Amino acid sequence: MKKPLFAAIAILAVVTLFTGCASSKVERVSADTVTDLSGYWNDTDVRIVANTLINDCVNAPAIDRYIKENGKYPVVIVGTFRNDSDEHLDTSILTKKFEAALINSGKVDFVASATEREEIREERLEQQDWASEETVKRLANETGADFILIGSVKTMVDADAKKIARTYFVYAELIDIETNKKLWVGDNSDIKKIVDRKSFR
Repeated sequence: MKKPLFAAIAILAVVTLFTGCASSKVERVSADTVTDLSGYWNDTDVRIVANTLINDCVNAPAIDRYIKENGKYPVVIVGTFRNDSDEHLDTSILTKKFEAALINSGKVDFVASATEREEIREERLEQQDWASEETVKRLANETGADFILIGSVKTMVDADAKKIARTYFVYAELIDIETNKKLWVGDNSDIKKIVDRKSFR
């Protein structure tokens, strides 16, 4: 290939690249702006659940009763929030919101989740060999949880040739680890969306 032709192709490629980048437009909006672009689970749905279920959980009578009967805060661990829906969604965002709200309520103490404990235990084992006697942390001295918080997200889909209706059901349960008693059960089915199929053609 001749050099002038090669140079022309290279310049055209660079111009095309920058033209493509310049065509993108980014608009900053408030974090609480409703942005239902696809009809699938999104940040607005997480916010709706957080404003209802989490508030109910924090004010569950079982927590106040435990404090009154035992003279201390219950220790809670967050278990699994299963994704039983028909789409991919990150339930860890929901569990972290529950965890933050419960801790900030001042009514419970929290311990690390199962995945977090693995990393912490590894660090504690490392300390047995490498940390000084004054600072090494003891093994088998973890705080046991009193309650576990688990939940799930499910979907129901109804559709015809023109529209799709998507309803989300979010469940959460606070369970006594020793007795398996369900101390609080919350459900939220206020999330329902109608999607016009024509908008995706």
